Amino acid sequence: MNALALTDHGTMFGTLDFFKAATTEGIKPIIGLEAYVAPRSMLDKDVSRDKKPYHLLLLAKNMTGYKNLLKIASVSQLEGFYYHPRVDKAYLSEHTEGLIGTSACLAGEIPRALNDNDLAKAESSLTWYKEVFGPGNFYLELQDHNIPELFRVNRLMVELAKKTNTPLVATNDVHYARKEDADLQDILLCVQTGKLLSDTNRMRMSDDSYYLRSPEEMQSIFSQVPEALTNTVLIAEQCEVDLTRSSYHLPKFEVPEGQSPESFLLDLCQKGLRQNIPDRVDSPEIQERLKYELGVINQMGFAEYFLIVWDLCRFSRERNIWYNVRGSGNGSLVAFALDITSVEPLSYHLLFERFLNPDRITMPDIDLDYQDDRRAEVMEYCNQKYGADKVAQIITFGTLAARGCWTRDEHSPGGS
Repeated sequence: MNALALTDHGTMFGTLDFFKAATTEGIKPIIGLEAYVAPRSMLDKDVSRDKKPYHLLLLAKNMTGYKNLLKIASVSQLEGFYYHPRVDKAYLSEHTEGLIGTSACLAGEIPRALNDNDLAKAESSLTWYKEVFGPGNFYLELQDHNIPELFRVNRLMVELAKKTNTPLVATNDVHYARKEDADLQDILLCVQTGKLLSDTNRMRMSDDSYYLRSPEEMQSIFSQVPEALTNTVLIAEQCEVDLTRSSYHLPKFEVPEGQSPESFLLDLCQKGLRQNIPDRVDSPEIQERLKYELGVINQMGFAEYFLIVWDLCRFSRERNIWYNVRGSGNGSLVAFALDITSVEPLSYHLLFERFLNPDRITMPDIDLDYQDDRRAEVMEYCNQKYGADKVAQIITFGTLAARGCWTRDEHSPGGS
């Protein structure tokens, strides 16, 4: 494969890792999302009418499309979530610039209408999507798996494409890379849904075809509709999204008039050292270490980062909000001078290079822990000072590693 798309259900958590992995291997990454479209408004949450949203595949053609994908994914989680992260047609219609859409799997709006023999609804839905996405930006999708309804829907999809002059695209519903991974993916499904492999009434794939089929396999399966295969190349050629980071983007920190971030940081450090270690502030050891650290910080463009963290700590002290610094940031004399940490690193022979190293260009990582019942105050201060669009919460993903998986030996109570 010389191009590959990632379209996770309702999220884009894997986008950056996918982009880096694909470009490293010389594969063109196509950034996408399998969105959930609410049957009505995404604010409607009636279990009898809104529990089963439609699937819709979205691919970014350019950076405008990528930004729209981010907006769709975010609003789906923050405003439309109901069993699934959902968006509605009203929001979608305002955020389709730079996007390619497809009718998705059997859970899509058009395939579902075809499966219900509602050909009129299928055609009217297709008309809406084509108008919203614009000429040439919406495709009817064909898949091939061991699902009885799928063969009939595919036939109707081809007929609908001819009737409405809509391009087809052939895809595979990929959930694992190799065919032999089917059993492992089935185990993961059991873990995800809290079921046993022996349970007969549980979520499972229809067969073992949900892998990354080769071009030869796809050509054999869809030989009667070759344009559906060539259109995959056409789509790949249209998608040009570059997520390569050339620099870091930090919020703008306002410094006093006549000062630069670098000069203001130096003044704060000298003032802090005079207050914290007045008897040693002028020693060659302290001043040489300070000069060295500031040189590295300024060379790497992180003066504003230290000022931002200093300001958060200053705010916390003034409001009597408890905080603590853990990790390698305690090895920085600059952090000590700014009262970010109370640890004076030279007395404990702590290395600055463990924290920040010009030979390993990464962002400084000062870990601040706040008391849990007042953490929201610090976040609100960040929102007000830098703007809500500059502040975000992060997520931690739990993963399954081999060392965390075990099986019980029924013949040995203590064995595994």
